[in-house]
Amino acid sequence: MEQLIAKIWSLIGLFTLLQNILPPHLHKILMDWFSSIKYYFNPPHYHMEIPEFKDSHGVNANDLYETVERYLNGLDGISRTRRLTVFRARNSTNLGFIPAFDEVVEDSFRGVRLWWTHSALLEQRSGGGGRGRGGGGDRNAVSERRSFTLKAEQPDKDFLCAYFDHIANRAAELNTLNRDLMLYTNTGDARWGEGWTGVPFKHPSTFASLALDPLLKSSILRDLDRFKKGKEFYRRIGRSWKRGYLLHGPPGTGKSSLIAAIANYMKYDVYDLELTQVIDNIELRALLTQTKEKSVIIIEDIDCSLKLADRASNPPPGDRQEQEGSSVTLSGLLNFTDGLWSCCGEERIIVFTTNHKEMLDPALLRSGRMDMHIFLSSCSFDAFKSLAFNYLQVEDHPLFPAVEEKMNSGAEMTCAEIIEVLMNKVEEPSNALNDVISALDAKIKEREEMFPIPPTSRKDVEEESETPNMRKNSHRGWSGKKRGGRRRGR
Repeated sequence: MEQLIAKIWSLIGLFTLLQNILPPHLHKILMDWFSSIKYYFNPPHYHMEIPEFKDSHGVNANDLYETVERYLNGLDGISRTRRLTVFRARNSTNLGFIPAFDEVVEDSFRGVRLWWTHSALLEQRSGGGGRGRGGGGDRNAVSERRSFTLKAEQPDKDFLCAYFDHIANRAAELNTLNRDLMLYTNTGDARWGEGWTGVPFKHPSTFASLALDPLLKSSILRDLDRFKKGKEFYRRIGRSWKRGYLLHGPPGTGKSSLIAAIANYMKYDVYDLELTQVIDNIELRALLTQTKEKSVIIIEDIDCSLKLADRASNPPPGDRQEQEGSSVTLSGLLNFTDGLWSCCGEERIIVFTTNHKEMLDPALLRSGRMDMHIFLSSCSFDAFKSLAFNYLQVEDHPLFPAVEEKMNSGAEMTCAEIIEVLMNKVEEPSNALNDVISALDAKIKEREEMFPIPPTSRKDVEEESETPNMRKNSHRGWSGKKRGGRRRGR
Protein backbone atom coordinates (compact mmCIF):
# COMPACT_ATOMS: atom_id res chain seq x y z
CA MET A 1 0.00 0.00 0.00
CA GLU A 2 2.83 2.37 0.88
CA GLN A 3 4.52 1.59 -2.43
CA LEU A 4 1.31 2.42 -4.35
CA ILE A 5 0.98 5.76 -2.58
CA ALA A 6 4.62 6.53 -3.29
CA LYS A 7 4.12 5.79 -7.00
CA ILE A 8 1.08 8.04 -7.16
CA TRP A 9 2.98 10.90 -5.57
CA SER A 10 5.85 10.31 -8.01
CA LEU A 11 3.47 10.58 -10.96
CA ILE A 12 1.94 13.74 -9.57
CA GLY A 13 5.41 15.22 -9.11
CA LEU A 14 6.43 14.23 -12.63
CA PHE A 15 3.30 15.75 -14.05
CA THR A 16 3.89 19.01 -12.17
CA LEU A 17 7.49 19.14 -13.39
CA LEU A 18 6.43 18.57 -17.00
CA GLN A 19 3.88 21.38 -16.70
CA ASN A 20 6.65 23.80 -15.70
CA ILE A 21 9.30 22.83 -18.27
CA LEU A 22 7.31 21.92 -21.38
CA PRO A 23 6.54 24.55 -24.01
CA PRO A 24 2.88 25.74 -24.33
CA HIS A 25 1.89 23.53 -27.30
CA LEU A 26 3.26 20.39 -25.62
CA HIS A 27 1.64 21.45 -22.37
CA LYS A 28 -1.72 21.52 -24.12
CA ILE A 29 -1.18 18.03 -25.55
CA LEU A 30 -0.29 16.75 -22.08
CA MET A 31 -3.42 18.27 -20.54
CA ASP A 32 -5.64 16.74 -23.21
CA TRP A 33 -4.07 13.37 -22.64
CA PHE A 34 -4.53 13.63 -18.88
CA SER A 35 -8.18 14.67 -19.31
CA SER A 36 -8.86 11.67 -21.54
CA ILE A 37 -7.33 9.34 -18.94
CA LYS A 38 -9.36 10.99 -16.17
CA TYR A 39 -12.54 10.80 -18.30
CA TYR A 40 -11.96 7.08 -18.94
CA PHE A 41 -11.61 6.14 -15.27
CA ASN A 42 -14.01 8.75 -13.89
CA PRO A 43 -16.54 9.91 -16.51
CA PRO A 44 -18.08 13.33 -15.86
CA HIS A 45 -21.58 13.77 -14.44
CA TYR A 46 -24.18 16.03 -15.90
CA HIS A 47 -26.59 18.02 -13.77
CA MET A 48 -30.11 18.97 -14.89
CA GLU A 49 -32.23 21.34 -12.85
CA ILE A 50 -36.03 21.16 -12.67
CA PRO A 51 -37.20 24.42 -11.05
CA GLU A 52 -40.57 24.82 -9.37
CA PHE A 53 -41.43 27.75 -11.66
CA LYS A 54 -40.52 28.36 -15.26
CA ASP A 55 -39.64 32.00 -14.63
CA SER A 56 -37.89 33.93 -11.87
CA HIS A 57 -41.09 35.63 -10.67
CA GLY A 58 -42.77 32.51 -9.27
CA VAL A 59 -45.83 32.82 -11.53
CA ASN A 60 -45.72 30.09 -14.19
CA ALA A 61 -45.60 26.72 -12.42
CA ASN A 62 -43.47 23.97 -13.87
CA ASP A 63 -45.60 20.82 -14.14
CA LEU A 64 -42.49 18.66 -14.32
CA TYR A 65 -41.52 19.75 -10.79
CA GLU A 66 -44.77 18.38 -9.36
CA THR A 67 -44.39 15.21 -11.43
CA VAL A 68 -40.89 14.59 -10.06
CA GLU A 69 -42.12 15.33 -6.54
CA ARG A 70 -44.85 12.71 -6.90
CA TYR A 71 -42.43 10.23 -8.45
CA LEU A 72 -39.87 10.54 -5.66
CA ASN A 73 -42.66 10.06 -3.12
CA GLY A 74 -43.09 6.48 -4.38
CA LEU A 75 -39.43 5.71 -5.00
CA ASP A 76 -37.97 2.77 -3.08
CA GLY A 77 -34.74 4.62 -2.39
CA ILE A 78 -36.52 7.30 -0.41
CA SER A 79 -36.90 4.89 2.52
CA ARG A 80 -33.10 4.92 2.89
CA THR A 81 -32.94 8.72 3.09
CA ARG A 82 -32.10 10.06 6.54
CA ARG A 83 -34.02 13.32 6.32
CA LEU A 84 -37.44 13.57 4.72
CA THR A 85 -40.01 16.31 4.27
CA VAL A 86 -43.50 15.06 5.20
CA PHE A 87 -46.62 16.76 3.85
CA ARG A 88 -50.35 16.18 3.52
CA ALA A 89 -52.58 17.82 0.94
CA ARG A 90 -55.73 19.62 1.99
CA ASN A 91 -58.74 17.33 2.54
CA SER A 92 -56.47 14.31 2.18
CA THR A 93 -55.68 11.47 4.58
CA ASN A 94 -52.53 10.32 2.76
CA LEU A 95 -49.03 11.38 3.78
CA GLY A 96 -46.44 12.39 1.22
CA PHE A 97 -42.65 12.11 1.52
CA ILE A 98 -39.95 13.90 -0.45
CA PRO A 99 -36.23 14.24 0.36
CA ALA A 100 -35.34 17.17 2.57
CA PHE A 101 -33.20 19.93 1.13
CA ASP A 102 -29.71 18.80 0.05
CA GLU A 103 -30.54 15.13 0.62
CA VAL A 104 -29.65 12.74 -2.21
CA VAL A 105 -31.94 9.93 -3.40
CA GLU A 106 -30.54 7.28 -5.75
CA ASP A 107 -32.53 5.82 -8.64
CA SER A 108 -31.77 3.50 -11.54
CA PHE A 109 -33.25 3.16 -15.01
CA ARG A 110 -32.18 0.67 -17.66
CA GLY A 111 -29.15 -0.20 -15.57
CA VAL A 112 -28.00 3.43 -15.29
CA ARG A 113 -27.64 5.04 -11.85
CA LEU A 114 -29.11 8.48 -11.29
CA TRP A 115 -29.22 10.78 -8.26
CA TRP A 116 -31.88 13.29 -7.25
CA THR A 117 -31.29 16.26 -4.94
CA HIS A 118 -33.91 18.64 -3.57
CA SER A 119 -32.53 22.12 -3.08
CA ALA A 120 -33.74 25.59 -2.17
CA LEU A 121 -31.99 28.88 -2.91
CA LEU A 122 -32.90 32.09 -1.10
CA GLU A 123 -32.90 35.09 -3.42
CA GLN A 124 -33.14 38.72 -2.41
CA ARG A 125 -34.88 40.91 -4.92
CA SER A 126 -34.81 44.66 -4.77
CA GLY A 127 -37.49 46.78 -6.33
CA GLY A 128 -40.04 49.49 -5.84
CA GLY A 129 -43.04 49.29 -3.58
CA GLY A 130 -45.90 47.19 -4.67
CA ARG A 131 -48.69 49.54 -3.54
CA GLY A 132 -48.74 52.39 -5.99
CA ARG A 133 -46.40 55.29 -6.45
CA GLY A 134 -46.05 55.96 -2.76
CA GLY A 135 -44.50 52.56 -2.20
CA GLY A 136 -45.34 50.67 0.94
CA GLY A 137 -44.16 47.25 -0.33
CA ASP A 138 -41.02 45.43 0.71
CA ARG A 139 -38.18 46.81 -1.39
CA ASN A 140 -35.86 43.91 -0.48
CA ALA A 141 -38.14 40.86 -0.67
CA VAL A 142 -36.63 37.44 -0.06
CA SER A 143 -37.97 34.54 -2.10
CA GLU A 144 -37.25 30.83 -2.01
CA ARG A 145 -36.33 29.19 -5.28
CA ARG A 146 -36.90 25.44 -5.00
CA SER A 147 -35.80 22.87 -7.54
CA PHE A 148 -34.85 19.25 -8.11
CA THR A 149 -31.45 18.44 -9.56
CA LEU A 150 -30.85 15.26 -11.54
CA LYS A 151 -27.30 13.94 -11.70
CA ALA A 152 -26.48 11.38 -14.37
CA GLU A 153 -23.52 9.96 -16.23
CA GLN A 154 -23.36 10.82 -19.93
CA PRO A 155 -27.11 10.92 -20.57
CA ASP A 156 -28.16 11.08 -24.20
CA LYS A 157 -31.39 12.60 -25.45
CA ASP A 158 -33.18 9.31 -26.12
CA PHE A 159 -32.33 8.01 -22.66
CA LEU A 160 -33.57 11.19 -20.98
CA CYS A 161 -36.82 11.16 -22.95
CA ALA A 162 -37.46 7.55 -22.01
CA TYR A 163 -36.59 8.22 -18.36
CA PHE A 164 -38.89 11.22 -18.04
CA ASP A 165 -41.68 9.28 -19.77
CA HIS A 166 -41.17 6.61 -17.13
CA ILE A 167 -41.37 9.28 -14.42
CA ALA A 168 -44.61 10.70 -15.84
CA ASN A 169 -46.29 7.28 -16.11
CA ARG A 170 -45.26 6.20 -12.63
CA ALA A 171 -46.32 9.53 -11.13
CA ALA A 172 -49.76 9.18 -12.75
CA GLU A 173 -50.13 5.69 -11.25
CA LEU A 174 -49.15 6.91 -7.79
CA ASN A 175 -51.51 9.86 -8.07
CA THR A 176 -54.39 7.49 -8.80
CA LEU A 177 -53.50 5.12 -5.98
CA ASN A 178 -52.91 7.73 -3.29
CA ARG A 179 -55.51 10.38 -4.00
CA ASP A 180 -58.70 10.63 -1.97
CA LEU A 181 -61.83 9.87 -3.96
CA MET A 182 -64.63 12.40 -4.32
CA LEU A 183 -68.39 12.04 -4.61
CA TYR A 184 -70.04 14.69 -6.79
CA THR A 185 -73.67 15.56 -7.39
CA ASN A 186 -75.22 18.12 -9.74
CA THR A 187 -76.59 20.96 -7.61
CA GLY A 188 -75.69 24.04 -9.67
CA ASP A 189 -76.15 25.30 -13.20
CA ALA A 190 -73.62 23.54 -15.39
CA ARG A 191 -74.06 26.09 -18.17
CA TRP A 192 -72.17 28.57 -16.01
CA GLY A 193 -69.43 26.11 -15.08
CA GLU A 194 -70.77 25.27 -11.63
CA GLY A 195 -72.54 22.00 -12.23
CA TRP A 196 -70.99 19.70 -9.63
CA THR A 197 -70.53 19.89 -5.87
CA GLY A 198 -68.20 17.36 -4.26
CA VAL A 199 -67.53 15.79 -0.88
CA PRO A 200 -64.95 13.12 0.09
CA PHE A 201 -66.08 9.64 -0.90
CA LYS A 202 -65.74 7.35 2.13
CA HIS A 203 -67.93 4.37 1.25
CA PRO A 204 -66.26 1.23 2.71
CA SER A 205 -67.68 -1.27 0.23
CA THR A 206 -65.10 -3.48 -1.51
CA PHE A 207 -65.28 -6.64 -3.57
CA ALA A 208 -63.84 -8.52 -0.60
CA SER A 209 -66.79 -7.54 1.60
CA LEU A 210 -69.43 -7.62 -1.14
CA ALA A 211 -72.04 -10.37 -0.85
CA LEU A 212 -72.11 -11.46 -4.46
CA ASP A 213 -72.13 -14.74 -6.35
CA PRO A 214 -68.45 -15.76 -6.80
CA LEU A 215 -68.77 -16.37 -10.54
CA LEU A 216 -70.45 -13.00 -11.10
CA LYS A 217 -67.86 -11.26 -8.93
CA SER A 218 -65.00 -12.83 -10.90
CA SER A 219 -66.62 -11.83 -14.19
CA ILE A 220 -66.97 -8.19 -13.09
CA LEU A 221 -63.39 -8.03 -11.82
CA ARG A 222 -62.03 -9.46 -15.07
CA ASP A 223 -63.98 -6.91 -17.05
CA LEU A 224 -62.74 -4.03 -14.88
CA ASP A 225 -59.12 -5.17 -15.13
CA ARG A 226 -59.42 -5.46 -18.91
CA PHE A 227 -60.90 -1.96 -19.09
CA LYS A 228 -58.22 -0.45 -16.86
CA LYS A 229 -55.47 -1.75 -19.14
CA GLY A 230 -57.30 -1.03 -22.37
CA LYS A 231 -56.00 2.41 -23.33
CA GLU A 232 -54.03 1.22 -26.34
CA PHE A 233 -56.73 -1.30 -27.27
CA TYR A 234 -59.51 1.32 -27.41
CA ARG A 235 -57.25 3.66 -29.35
CA ARG A 236 -56.40 0.94 -31.85
CA ILE A 237 -60.03 -0.02 -32.54
CA GLY A 238 -61.14 3.63 -32.76
CA ARG A 239 -63.52 3.72 -29.79
CA SER A 240 -63.65 6.09 -26.85
CA TRP A 241 -62.19 4.67 -23.66
CA LYS A 242 -65.39 4.16 -21.67
CA ARG A 243 -67.54 1.32 -20.42
CA GLY A 244 -71.26 1.04 -19.71
CA TYR A 245 -72.87 -1.11 -17.01
CA LEU A 246 -76.56 -1.75 -16.37
CA LEU A 247 -77.36 -2.98 -12.85
CA HIS A 248 -80.87 -4.35 -12.61
CA GLY A 249 -82.83 -6.39 -10.10
CA PRO A 250 -85.18 -6.02 -7.12
CA PRO A 251 -84.57 -3.34 -4.47
CA GLY A 252 -82.11 -4.29 -1.75
CA THR A 253 -79.94 -6.57 -3.88
CA GLY A 254 -76.81 -4.43 -3.50
CA LYS A 255 -76.69 -2.22 -6.59
CA SER A 256 -75.37 0.84 -4.71
CA SER A 257 -72.83 -1.26 -2.80
CA LEU A 258 -71.56 -2.71 -6.08
CA ILE A 259 -71.09 0.79 -7.52
CA ALA A 260 -69.09 1.82 -4.45
CA ALA A 261 -66.98 -1.33 -4.71
CA ILE A 262 -66.25 -0.56 -8.38
CA ALA A 263 -65.19 3.01 -7.52
CA ASN A 264 -62.92 1.85 -4.68
CA TYR A 265 -61.39 -0.90 -6.80
CA MET A 266 -60.69 1.36 -9.78
CA LYS A 267 -59.79 4.43 -7.64
CA TYR A 268 -62.30 6.54 -9.59
CA ASP A 269 -64.29 9.57 -8.49
CA VAL A 270 -68.07 9.15 -8.45
CA TYR A 271 -70.52 11.51 -10.20
CA ASP A 272 -74.10 10.91 -9.06
CA LEU A 273 -76.22 12.45 -11.80
CA GLU A 274 -79.76 13.42 -10.77
CA LEU A 275 -81.62 13.76 -14.06
CA THR A 276 -84.63 15.54 -12.58
CA GLN A 277 -82.35 18.48 -11.67
CA VAL A 278 -81.05 18.88 -15.23
CA ILE A 279 -82.87 21.62 -17.13
CA ASP A 280 -82.32 20.45 -20.70
CA ASN A 281 -80.00 18.57 -23.04
CA ILE A 282 -77.58 21.50 -23.20
CA GLU A 283 -77.00 21.40 -19.46
CA LEU A 284 -76.68 17.61 -19.59
CA ARG A 285 -73.92 18.00 -22.16
CA ALA A 286 -72.22 20.66 -20.03
CA LEU A 287 -72.31 18.34 -17.01
CA LEU A 288 -70.58 15.65 -19.01
CA THR A 289 -67.77 17.96 -20.13
CA GLN A 290 -67.16 19.01 -16.51
CA THR A 291 -66.50 15.47 -15.29
CA LYS A 292 -62.92 14.34 -14.85
CA GLU A 293 -61.20 11.33 -16.29
CA LYS A 294 -61.02 8.21 -14.13
CA SER A 295 -64.59 8.57 -12.94
CA VAL A 296 -67.80 6.59 -12.51
CA ILE A 297 -70.94 8.41 -13.70
CA ILE A 298 -74.09 6.87 -12.25
CA ILE A 299 -77.76 7.44 -13.02
CA GLU A 300 -79.79 5.54 -10.46
CA ASP A 301 -83.35 4.35 -11.03
CA ILE A 302 -83.27 5.31 -14.69
CA ASP A 303 -86.74 3.79 -15.17
CA CYS A 304 -88.39 6.38 -12.92
CA SER A 305 -86.12 9.44 -13.36
CA LEU A 306 -87.76 11.05 -16.41
CA LYS A 307 -90.11 8.34 -17.67
CA LEU A 308 -87.83 7.44 -20.54
CA ALA A 309 -89.19 3.92 -20.80
CA ASP A 310 -90.82 4.17 -24.24
CA ARG A 311 -90.18 6.80 -26.89
CA ALA A 312 -93.69 6.37 -28.33
CA SER A 313 -95.41 7.02 -25.02
CA ASN A 314 -93.29 9.99 -23.91
CA PRO A 315 -95.12 13.33 -23.82
CA PRO A 316 -93.79 16.23 -25.88
CA PRO A 317 -90.78 18.00 -24.36
CA GLY A 318 -92.85 20.99 -23.31
CA ASP A 319 -95.37 18.86 -21.46
CA ARG A 320 -92.63 16.83 -19.79
CA GLN A 321 -90.88 19.97 -18.62
CA GLU A 322 -94.05 21.18 -17.01
CA GLN A 323 -94.68 17.79 -15.46
CA GLU A 324 -91.20 16.77 -14.36
CA GLY A 325 -89.30 20.08 -14.19
CA SER A 326 -86.83 18.92 -16.86
CA SER A 327 -86.84 18.85 -20.65
CA VAL A 328 -84.11 16.23 -21.05
CA THR A 329 -85.06 13.92 -23.89
CA LEU A 330 -84.18 10.33 -24.60
CA SER A 331 -82.12 11.51 -27.56
CA GLY A 332 -80.14 13.80 -25.27
CA LEU A 333 -79.48 10.96 -22.85
CA LEU A 334 -78.36 8.66 -25.66
CA ASN A 335 -75.91 11.29 -26.89
CA PHE A 336 -74.69 11.65 -23.30
CA THR A 337 -73.79 7.97 -23.12
CA ASP A 338 -72.68 7.21 -26.66
CA GLY A 339 -72.62 10.39 -28.77
CA LEU A 340 -69.77 12.57 -29.93
CA TRP A 341 -69.75 14.50 -26.67
CA SER A 342 -69.19 11.30 -24.72
CA CYS A 343 -65.66 11.22 -26.20
CA CYS A 344 -64.58 14.47 -24.51
CA GLY A 345 -62.66 12.50 -21.87
CA GLU A 346 -61.15 9.09 -21.32
CA GLU A 347 -61.38 6.29 -18.78
CA ARG A 348 -64.98 6.73 -17.70
CA ILE A 349 -67.53 4.17 -16.55
CA ILE A 350 -71.24 4.97 -16.96
CA VAL A 351 -73.64 3.01 -14.76
CA PHE A 352 -77.42 2.83 -14.99
CA THR A 353 -79.47 1.17 -12.27
CA THR A 354 -83.07 0.04 -12.49
CA ASN A 355 -85.51 -2.22 -10.70
CA HIS A 356 -87.43 -2.90 -13.92
CA LYS A 357 -85.23 -3.53 -16.94
CA GLU A 358 -88.25 -4.39 -19.10
CA MET A 359 -89.51 -0.81 -18.80
CA LEU A 360 -86.45 0.74 -20.45
CA ASP A 361 -86.27 1.72 -24.08
CA PRO A 362 -84.21 -0.81 -26.09
CA ALA A 363 -82.00 2.03 -27.35
CA LEU A 364 -80.62 2.43 -23.81
CA LEU A 365 -79.70 -1.22 -23.58
CA ARG A 366 -77.74 -1.88 -26.74
CA SER A 367 -74.04 -2.71 -26.68
CA GLY A 368 -71.79 0.34 -26.77
CA ARG A 369 -74.05 2.14 -24.34
CA MET A 370 -74.57 -0.59 -21.77
CA ASP A 371 -71.82 -3.11 -22.51
CA MET A 372 -72.47 -5.37 -19.54
CA HIS A 373 -75.87 -6.18 -18.02
CA ILE A 374 -75.52 -7.31 -14.39
CA PHE A 375 -78.58 -8.93 -12.81
CA LEU A 376 -78.61 -8.80 -9.01
CA SER A 377 -81.21 -11.19 -7.70
CA SER A 378 -82.05 -12.63 -4.28
CA CYS A 379 -79.24 -13.67 -1.99
CA SER A 380 -77.59 -16.95 -2.97
CA PHE A 381 -76.07 -19.34 -0.43
CA ASP A 382 -72.52 -18.32 -1.40
CA ALA A 383 -73.43 -14.68 -0.91
CA PHE A 384 -75.06 -15.58 2.43
CA LYS A 385 -71.80 -17.15 3.63
CA SER A 386 -70.01 -13.89 2.83
CA LEU A 387 -72.59 -11.99 4.88
CA ALA A 388 -72.27 -14.45 7.76
CA PHE A 389 -68.51 -13.98 7.80
CA ASN A 390 -68.72 -10.19 7.58
CA TYR A 391 -71.38 -9.74 10.25
CA LEU A 392 -70.97 -12.79 12.51
CA GLN A 393 -67.30 -13.65 11.88
CA VAL A 394 -68.41 -17.22 11.14
CA GLU A 395 -66.86 -19.21 8.29
CA ASP A 396 -68.83 -22.40 8.93
CA HIS A 397 -71.66 -23.40 11.23
CA PRO A 398 -73.88 -26.48 11.85
CA LEU A 399 -76.92 -24.41 10.81
CA PHE A 400 -75.51 -23.61 7.37
CA PRO A 401 -76.99 -26.75 5.73
CA ALA A 402 -80.45 -25.78 6.98
CA VAL A 403 -80.08 -22.31 5.45
CA GLU A 404 -78.92 -23.84 2.17
CA GLU A 405 -81.84 -26.26 2.14
CA LYS A 406 -84.35 -23.44 2.62
CA MET A 407 -82.77 -21.41 -0.19
CA ASN A 408 -82.78 -24.40 -2.53
CA SER A 409 -86.45 -24.94 -1.67
CA GLY A 410 -87.32 -21.58 -3.18
CA ALA A 411 -87.08 -19.23 -0.21
CA GLU A 412 -85.89 -15.86 -1.54
CA MET A 413 -84.51 -12.99 0.52
CA THR A 414 -82.47 -10.04 -0.63
CA CYS A 415 -79.08 -9.29 0.89
CA ALA A 416 -80.57 -6.24 2.57
CA GLU A 417 -83.24 -8.37 4.27
CA ILE A 418 -80.69 -10.90 5.53
CA ILE A 419 -78.42 -8.12 6.77
CA GLU A 420 -81.32 -6.68 8.75
CA VAL A 421 -81.83 -10.06 10.47
CA LEU A 422 -78.13 -10.55 11.19
CA MET A 423 -77.69 -7.05 12.59
CA ASN A 424 -80.13 -7.75 15.39
CA LYS A 425 -77.94 -10.48 16.92
CA VAL A 426 -74.38 -9.98 15.70
CA GLU A 427 -73.05 -11.14 19.08
CA GLU A 428 -75.08 -14.39 19.00
CA PRO A 429 -74.28 -16.28 15.77
CA SER A 430 -76.49 -19.31 16.49
CA ASN A 431 -79.51 -17.19 17.35
CA ALA A 432 -78.91 -14.99 14.31
CA LEU A 433 -78.78 -18.01 11.99
CA ASN A 434 -81.94 -19.44 13.56
CA ASP A 435 -83.65 -16.12 12.86
CA VAL A 436 -82.52 -16.33 9.23
CA ILE A 437 -84.00 -19.82 8.96
CA SER A 438 -87.28 -18.58 10.46
CA ALA A 439 -87.33 -15.68 8.02
CA LEU A 440 -86.77 -18.05 5.10
CA ASP A 441 -89.64 -20.27 6.36
CA ALA A 442 -91.86 -17.20 6.47
CA LYS A 443 -90.93 -16.40 2.87
CA ILE A 444 -91.88 -19.93 1.77
CA LYS A 445 -95.20 -19.70 3.60
CA GLU A 446 -95.88 -16.25 2.18
CA ARG A 447 -95.23 -17.52 -1.33
CA GLU A 448 -97.53 -20.50 -0.86
CA GLU A 449 -100.31 -18.23 0.39
CA MET A 450 -99.91 -15.86 -2.53
CA PHE A 451 -99.64 -18.63 -5.13
CA PRO A 452 -101.53 -21.67 -3.82
CA ILE A 453 -101.11 -24.86 -5.84
CA PRO A 454 -104.46 -26.28 -7.08
CA PRO A 455 -105.14 -29.95 -6.22
CA THR A 456 -104.79 -31.07 -9.85
CA SER A 457 -101.55 -29.17 -10.22
CA ARG A 458 -100.29 -30.60 -6.96
CA LYS A 459 -101.03 -34.09 -8.25
CA ASP A 460 -99.12 -33.34 -11.46
CA VAL A 461 -96.19 -32.04 -9.47
CA GLU A 462 -96.16 -35.17 -7.34
CA GLU A 463 -96.29 -37.41 -10.41
CA GLU A 464 -93.44 -35.48 -12.07
CA SER A 465 -91.36 -35.87 -8.92
CA GLU A 466 -91.71 -39.67 -8.98
CA THR A 467 -88.92 -41.83 -10.37
CA PRO A 468 -89.47 -43.97 -13.51
CA ASN A 469 -89.56 -47.16 -11.40
CA MET A 470 -92.18 -45.66 -9.10
CA ARG A 471 -94.33 -44.68 -12.06
CA LYS A 472 -93.93 -48.20 -13.53
CA ASN A 473 -94.95 -49.90 -10.30
CA SER A 474 -97.83 -47.51 -9.78
CA HIS A 475 -99.07 -48.21 -13.29
CA ARG A 476 -98.97 -51.96 -12.70
CA GLY A 477 -100.87 -51.73 -9.43
CA TRP A 478 -103.59 -49.59 -10.98
CA SER A 479 -103.99 -51.98 -13.92
CA GLY A 480 -104.28 -55.00 -11.62
CA LYS A 481 -106.95 -53.39 -9.50
CA LYS A 482 -108.84 -52.36 -12.56
CA ARG A 483 -108.76 -55.86 -14.02
CA GLY A 484 -109.72 -57.32 -10.66
CA GLY A 485 -112.67 -55.02 -10.45
CA ARG A 486 -113.87 -56.20 -13.81
CA ARG A 487 -113.72 -59.85 -12.65
CA ARG A 488 -115.70 -59.02 -9.56
CA GLY A 489 -118.23 -57.24 -11.73
CA ARG A 490 -118.80 -60.36 -13.69
